Amino acid sequence: MAQASSSAPTRMLFLLHGEDSFRIRLRANELVHALLAGKSTARGELSSRAFVPFAGALGLTRLDGRSDPPDEILVAGRSLGLFAAPDEKRVVLVEHAETLARTDVIGRFPEDAALVLVAPEAMKSTRSRGRKPAKATNDTDLALLDMVEAANGNIERFDRLLPGEVTRWITARAKVVALTLRPDALDALSSALAGDTERIENEVAKLAAWANGEAVTGADVRSLVSGAIELGVFELTKAVVRRGVPAAAPLLEHLRAEGNVPQQLLALLLWQFRVLLFASRDPKMDEAERMAKAIRSSPGASLRYTQFARGLAPSDIARAYESLYACDISIKTGRADSDEAALLLCVMDLCGVPGADYRDFLLREAPRR
Repeated sequence: MAQASSSAPTRMLFLLHGEDSFRIRLRANELVHALLAGKSTARGELSSRAFVPFAGALGLTRLDGRSDPPDEILVAGRSLGLFAAPDEKRVVLVEHAETLARTDVIGRFPEDAALVLVAPEAMKSTRSRGRKPAKATNDTDLALLDMVEAANGNIERFDRLLPGEVTRWITARAKVVALTLRPDALDALSSALAGDTERIENEVAKLAAWANGEAVTGADVRSLVSGAIELGVFELTKAVVRRGVPAAAPLLEHLRAEGNVPQQLLALLLWQFRVLLFASRDPKMDEAERMAKAIRSSPGASLRYTQFARGLAPSDIARAYESLYACDISIKTGRADSDEAALLLCVMDLCGVPGADYRDFLLREAPRR
């Protein structure tokens, strides 16, 4: 935090904002407890920063910018609790600070208390770049970000994790709960959860409780973490799109060996070809978000599929739909010799193997029950 001059008291003022809500909550949690304990407010080591609830934190007043008026923030900063000690540190945490009706509370906030503002959205400045800030007619003319900066407050922004940062984040958070992840488990987790730090926190805690001190493998992750199995099927889908028979057959056998039933794999293949259909349009981020809502996916998944959808014509995807549909009907009506054989033949058909056209099975007469 920028320090004020030695002749004036230091205002303890913090603004946390960005797009990653869990990282903001984690930092606010660490910050509040450090303020109340009189310790350093610098960011701590991620691998030892446990998420401790605010409940019971002495001297803390929690307010919400959406419902609590600005004057209540000032009152909270000036008032001690009914049973508070005279020297107790006062910390006021304001969530959804971006909705504050007035920003003049920052300049009027008591010097001997701490104010922590939390905004889940990225904050913007009203000042022009490269120009000196014009003198505002009153405090409400300045944006929240500018007010905090003018008061020598500490501003911290938390953007979404970049792909290369995900594995380091998972490794650090796994140390907090004493979870040992095998390399294949770490890869499966990072691919399944991407940069969703809240899901990472939840899934890591769940795996730690399940493992009970034992090392977690990739197979464990695929069986316990929602979305992880799709990654194995995604590899199969990539092999199919590339017409790679030598890669597709072992991948299918590996998925089957992990206990995935043919109907489950068939449904996932169908869903992934649906994503490929959308991704073949080479969407931009805003369009990917709309597509993700339509197919109950994520923008990242749509963009990840884009590079594999290039060169696929709508007719190619329609042909894949026909093959998957034929396999599904053949399994359900008993036309196939076995579910496993039906799925293998369908994958070979998708890879373009001559004579593996599974639609021929629909011409057979269904067995009588």
